[in-house]
Amino acid sequence: MVSRRVINVVGAVVEERLVQEFQRALHGKVIRPGDEGYDSGRRVWNGMIDRYPAMIAYCNDVDDTIASVRFGRNHGLLTSVRSGGHNVAGNSVCDGGLVIDLSGMKRIVVDTASRTARAQAGLNWGEFDRATQNCGLATTGGIVSRTGIAGLTLGGGIGWLMRKFGATCDNLLSVDIVTADGKPLTASTDENQDLFWGLRGGGGNFGIATEFEYRLHEVGPVVAGTLYYPSDKTREILRFYGDFIRSVPDELTTMFAYIAHSSMTPLYKRFRGAPMLGIHVCYAGNIAEGAKVVKPLRALGPLKDDVRIMPYYELQSMLDSGAAPGLLNYWKSSHLKDLSNGAIDVLASYCEEITSPLSQVHLQHLGGAIGRVGEDAMAFGHREALCVLNVVTKWHDPRESEKHIAWTRNIEDAMRPFSTGGVYVNFLGEEGEDRVRSAYAPAKYDRLVALKNRYDPTNFFRMNQNIKPSVV
Repeated sequence: MVSRRVINVVGAVVEERLVQEFQRALHGKVIRPGDEGYDSGRRVWNGMIDRYPAMIAYCNDVDDTIASVRFGRNHGLLTSVRSGGHNVAGNSVCDGGLVIDLSGMKRIVVDTASRTARAQAGLNWGEFDRATQNCGLATTGGIVSRTGIAGLTLGGGIGWLMRKFGATCDNLLSVDIVTADGKPLTASTDENQDLFWGLRGGGGNFGIATEFEYRLHEVGPVVAGTLYYPSDKTREILRFYGDFIRSVPDELTTMFAYIAHSSMTPLYKRFRGAPMLGIHVCYAGNIAEGAKVVKPLRALGPLKDDVRIMPYYELQSMLDSGAAPGLLNYWKSSHLKDLSNGAIDVLASYCEEITSPLSQVHLQHLGGAIGRVGEDAMAFGHREALCVLNVVTKWHDPRESEKHIAWTRNIEDAMRPFSTGGVYVNFLGEEGEDRVRSAYAPAKYDRLVALKNRYDPTNFFRMNQNIKPSVV
């Protein structure tokens, strides 16, 4: 007798026998509530996300991905896609639906002759960089090694090499994806060019990216690390920093950080938890020249100078300890036009009232190669900004959530007059359709909607920073 038992899926009914057939068709596996590994499998990096999918399909290859998309679509399942699971919004896991998990797809092939790499979507940047750095090569990645390559690339990709080599998506040569109707496609400048335009910045709205081809560059040792300053010099350091980043060469990328508690620095024993300032640097060029370029930062009299010559892959994990998984995270981000005295005063005053000792306020400076790509070249934009402000609020106790979230929203509201109005899509939480629109210029957003109408008219891929089709 055939079982007619149905699984617990929100908004749909799926017979048990169909789930079993799906499982047998995969090279990977399906796990469900009660199965070994389910509880860890439903967790993502942001501890605020606590969702219970009906099933998680672990894909071993493209065929598994196609089968999973077709299963989810045929049965009307809410479907999310996880590669790295590091996004603050937590959209890679859903309640009562299907998670298509590509985290096991980690093949990478580095071609030293053409200076390219083909990399599957389950890789994180630490894994990617180890493979490419073994050949003396790299491309722009993020700033935390556990971040997945897929989400960062599709949202644009800012990181330590961006001022010299451009954003991650600027170095993307092709993408293999599975569309909402379960068809594999390749998008590049030669194939499906309109889709390729949208995939470079439009996120996961048009399909599941299974493999990426990147342009690589020679990257040897870099001059990198952090200079720490006392927080009572916040305004002084920010005024200097705003001038400094306008005139540095493309080889230097920096990030200013207000660090709420010195336990996040090598100065904890000396300052017993007092806030600190940090300026993180990466000079990817001639080592002797790099020492000269960072000299003005040293002239400011840092409390500690950790800048030294290091391998690039070591730099890529330098900030990992400040991005531990499982903490409650709530972020707000915007692009800043400049660092005027007014902007500095507002930013400093809110930093002085920071509510969680785990929180940080970052300024990632743009310009250089990332600012010289034509605005119409791809979906990723807002390249005219001086820097990206990211308020990274973290805490342990859910009972404290209200005060930490309120502080984060207040600082964003206060900094709005100094913003370009744009936002980096990879730093967005769940903030609504209008905020997603602000990640793109109006004409770009309209073009992305047209792509959504063509490639995903039913909005099957909606667990993302969603661009809604107009035809639904």
